[in-house]
Amino acid sequence: MIDINDIKFDEKGLIPAIITDVNTGQVLTLAYMNRKSLEISIEKKLTCFWSRSRQELWLKGETSGNYQHIVSITADCDRDALLVAVQPEGPACHLGSWSCFDDPLREAKEEPFSYEGLMELIRSRKLEKKANSYTSYLFEKGLDKILKKVGEESTEVIIAAKAEDRAETVYEIADLAYHVMVLMVEAGISLEEIRSELASRHVIDRKVKQEKMTG
Repeated sequence: MIDINDIKFDEKGLIPAIITDVNTGQVLTLAYMNRKSLEISIEKKLTCFWSRSRQELWLKGETSGNYQHIVSITADCDRDALLVAVQPEGPACHLGSWSCFDDPLREAKEEPFSYEGLMELIRSRKLEKKANSYTSYLFEKGLDKILKKVGEESTEVIIAAKAEDRAETVYEIADLAYHVMVLMVEAGISLEEIRSELASRHVIDRKVKQEKMTG
């Protein structure tokens, strides 16, 4: 490993860390570490980062199970950036792709976006598993894993909205919508069923009425 005393942290006490898959050399993510998270990473041999948005330490995989086992940590020539080779247990990206530099929805984006098109792409990943596909990975892990991700993404939406961070809230809602659609495919639920259910509720007026009755 490295000597922390040789590392040059920036004015915020951070250093960028490029995480790579030791098996393929693929870049998985770019994250930031402070002195404490780097110490934890070295001690546990698991990647630990500093979340700039939440202002807290986070051990990669602690909630998702997608731990990154550190094989080596190398500093660049200026000692102000790190290269961390890991053995990953699962996807690196919170969007679900193996790498943060992949886009799990990019195939859907090649055509004009539609929910129907995205649902069809997700369904195809269930029927025909694809290597390094996060969607296929979710289906392989099964319902409990999918439900866990829906719960995690719901929490991320709440955190972003509570912080009144509009861009982050949009980002997290998109994550949640994607995982809900995976759940729908797993459960055999169609978009039309959801549309019909919403249409039958007259949801806006009825919810207001319910709030008044229970308030």
